[in-house]
Amino acid sequence: MAVTSFKPTLWEAALLLNFHNVSIGDAITTAPTSVQGETCRFNRIGAGTIKDYSGSVEWDEITTTPEDMTFDQQKYFAFSLDDCDAVQLKGPVIQETTAEHSAILAESYDRYILAQAGALTKAAQNIGSASSKKLVTPKNAYDYIVDLATLLNKLKAPKVNRFVVVTADMLGVLSKDPRFTSNPNVLANGIVEGQTISTLQVVQSEELPANKIIALHKSAIGAAKQLSEIEAMRLQDSFSDGVRGLCKYGAKVLREDAIAVLNCTIGTIEDVPPTKVEVANTDANPVKTKEVTA
Repeated sequence: MAVTSFKPTLWEAALLLNFHNVSIGDAITTAPTSVQGETCRFNRIGAGTIKDYSGSVEWDEITTTPEDMTFDQQKYFAFSLDDCDAVQLKGPVIQETTAEHSAILAESYDRYILAQAGALTKAAQNIGSASSKKLVTPKNAYDYIVDLATLLNKLKAPKVNRFVVVTADMLGVLSKDPRFTSNPNVLANGIVEGQTISTLQVVQSEELPANKIIALHKSAIGAAKQLSEIEAMRLQDSFSDGVRGLCKYGAKVLREDAIAVLNCTIGTIEDVPPTKVEVANTDANPVKTKEVTA
């Protein structure tokens, strides 16, 4: 291989295409308004005001507050190929190679984004806590998602572009509730097709912080990533070509009031403790108590 024949744009396009196909990050976050070098800028629009009309009009000046974020996370990949030129000419080979590395990068990116949202500790935006987790079962899973939406309503988060991120275990528990589909179809990017609970689009990801289910509006988190380097070289210790790349990314909470967190453990219907119910018999017989599952 002649390294000069390496086509970085070909590899970059394939990596980013696969990345977007399998990452939930772009779907649930806000993109920056500008990127300059290592710094991203997000602009927050100032709040407007409504006034009583008494014959004259006062004009408000709309202001924006810049929020800057640096790419503080870096991940790299490096792999060898017998012949990079030959691989570049074979679509399926380059697709499979980039798909695997894109998926691993997407996992890291999504995990970092969700960690920012999950770190929120304000009691008003949490159901349960790290020390007092809620037991989620098929009997109450759907209702807890509704409760998360209610929290966002109270916080006055916009009602469109809302998401709730759940694990595969939580999705399995939800599917046992007749109000939810029994056969959820999870798309490649984690979106559960056609499944919205009380304004929240359901998204499935295994990159959530432990014991947390997160609901948020798209404006809550700002996130971005870039492939800052991708290059090829002839390896000195083998008869192979090497391809390596560096991905930089970051995420920042822009609106804490657009995030709600459920702290929980996932159980089954058998985990629901029995409730004692008094059952009255005839006057001739005493009242008896029996256990039923709530």
